[in-house]
Amino acid sequence: MDYNTHAGIDLHIHSNASDGTFSPEQILDQALDSNLAAIAITDHDTINGSKEALRIGPPPEVEFLTGVEISANPPVSFPCSGSFHILGYAIDLEHPALNQMLEELQQARKNRNPRIIQTLNELGFPMTMDEVESEMGDGQMGRPHIAKVMIKKGYAKSINEVFDKYLGKDKPAYVDKYRMESDQAIELISNAGGIPVLAHPGLIEPTTDLPFENLIKTLTSTGLKGIEVYYPEHSPESVAEYSALADRHGLLMTGGTDFHGALKPDLKMGFGKGDFFVPYELYEKLMDG
Repeated sequence: MDYNTHAGIDLHIHSNASDGTFSPEQILDQALDSNLAAIAITDHDTINGSKEALRIGPPPEVEFLTGVEISANPPVSFPCSGSFHILGYAIDLEHPALNQMLEELQQARKNRNPRIIQTLNELGFPMTMDEVESEMGDGQMGRPHIAKVMIKKGYAKSINEVFDKYLGKDKPAYVDKYRMESDQAIELISNAGGIPVLAHPGLIEPTTDLPFENLIKTLTSTGLKGIEVYYPEHSPESVAEYSALADRHGLLMTGGTDFHGALKPDLKMGFGKGDFFVPYELYEKLMDG
């Protein structure tokens, strides 16, 4: 196979170790069936998905990259809202400090769930933690599992409806969670031998008039190594802008679909909505970087 010309990759995939609906084994099978040349499982604040994929053993036809996606606060000098996440690639899954911090982040997520359920109860949607736990399987409990209970009880017709009306940011039952500072997340990933990358910059919403490049300069000064240039919600103009930023600041470029399985049913692993493609050469540069 001529990887550089024909093979696509997907370096932003969520398993049921966080808020995806596919198991790591199903992800590996899907990557093989889709002829993807390289993938990374980048679960939210956990590396259990990557650990399970390595335990199973990726097929030889698919390069596998360990990963994580850490929720972070933006730098104080560049206030913004939206989804501010730092991806970490090629990390040492046994690194003690990384595992300890991710355990703390997982505990913060667990503490969030009862508060969400209490808020929903107060809004007139009775449910219990036991009901939500019955939906979670082997993964970590999160908002998608709460959404599934709401659908079963007839409070909504789809996961998207639940998030749009109740559980999404700024909605009535949204409860914020603890986040690391961006420089801490970058340092944590770097110390674990990994490559820190700014996730989906197009989803970041600056609340300042400063140029977006100021954010890239600040993050690069604290150790950022890459930008997720290719993302299904990035327009061609955005891809060009982020590519130029990466070139100017000597940063690596990555890309992925942010695949969540049934949670985002319109996105196919490696292909997005059908016209999405990330070339294998970006994986090669990431590994050489």
